[in-house]
Amino acid sequence: MTLRITGYRTLTTVQEWGRPVGDANGVFADGITSVPIVMVDTDEGITGVGLGPHLDIDAIFDAIEGEDPRAVTALYDRMLRQTFKAGHAGRVFGTIGALDSALWDIKAQAAGQPLWRLLGGRDRTVAAYASGLDIGLTDEQLVAVYREYAEHGLQAAKLKGGLDVERDKHRLGLVRQVLAEPGHVRRPGLMLDANECWNRKQAVRYIGEIEQALDLIWVEEPVRRWDADGLATVSRGVRAAVATGENLTGLEQYRPLVAAGAVDIVQTAAVWGVTHFLRVAALAHAYDLPVSPIGTTPMALLHAATSVPNHLTSELQDLRPPFGVSVDLEVEDGVFVLGESPGLGVTVDEHAIAASTQRSNTAAADTPNVRPEHAGRRLLAAADGARGTVMPRLPAVR
Repeated sequence: MTLRITGYRTLTTVQEWGRPVGDANGVFADGITSVPIVMVDTDEGITGVGLGPHLDIDAIFDAIEGEDPRAVTALYDRMLRQTFKAGHAGRVFGTIGALDSALWDIKAQAAGQPLWRLLGGRDRTVAAYASGLDIGLTDEQLVAVYREYAEHGLQAAKLKGGLDVERDKHRLGLVRQVLAEPGHVRRPGLMLDANECWNRKQAVRYIGEIEQALDLIWVEEPVRRWDADGLATVSRGVRAAVATGENLTGLEQYRPLVAAGAVDIVQTAAVWGVTHFLRVAALAHAYDLPVSPIGTTPMALLHAATSVPNHLTSELQDLRPPFGVSVDLEVEDGVFVLGESPGLGVTVDEHAIAASTQRSNTAAADTPNVRPEHAGRRLLAAADGARGTVMPRLPAVR
């Protein structure tokens, strides 16, 4: 079969959470977040889907137009070279990742196989943990959200925190109780994600206080993502593992962290693509480090996770896919169960998405996408003054 890339389409849908979602940097109060999509077409009528940004896609697509999409790893490097002068960090790396995932989707469809099987996976189940993006929830909402996760067999949970140590201990305790309810796991796993809101000594003190009351599997992004010395300081100063990597773009950004002993759990974001994940996983495996994908709808990386020896667990955020998107995937007994559909098993209803009027204001100053002015420079890691003046207090502990 001759197979050539002929064009692409972009669209943006939304994830409708039905509740506030966010982290220490801000909250989407309306519970609506954007989900950009890239669709790549071929001359044989096979279309691949990639969930991720499409910034500068015209220039990047020039590197792959007219090529055989089955040469996906070589095309990935062509896309990286296409951004040589300006660099490929940030959303540009996301565009490359979205196109890369779409090409893997095409390759697996052309082979008539689900991607997990094409990549050499033996088992289509992938371990999962619950992640509610939950810092803006009341106690009652928090319990309800994690009870739903527990009903799907989830045995570990990652909470957002970092602004109020007493409240974080309280909320972690609530979720532990929910996951340990009769019929669920006896000893749930707990993680805390600070989203880079501390300095290094503050992180050690804060986590140390939590660890007097609770056992944490890992603490995620306790300091800035690129701070190898700071992350290593935290890792040495606490019992929990340090997890980071979801915002790193390219192997060159991981090397200093690995060399400094600054990362215990190596993460990659779903939007950075399959090839990036496979290369990061190989790097981590060389140092006996586990990998863990991050993302709202991490379909492509779930497929890839079945084929690497050091996958630990993958993040499960919303139990429902984005609006207008369907996935051949179930969550049962605490694991993702991938289907047998050829490719990624992702179907996009372009007409429904085009007709929808739902939009998310991702650039608003009080959302997680904008770093607060005094993040990492607060005398106390507390809600007051989180954005330079006064941040509204989270719901009181009762």
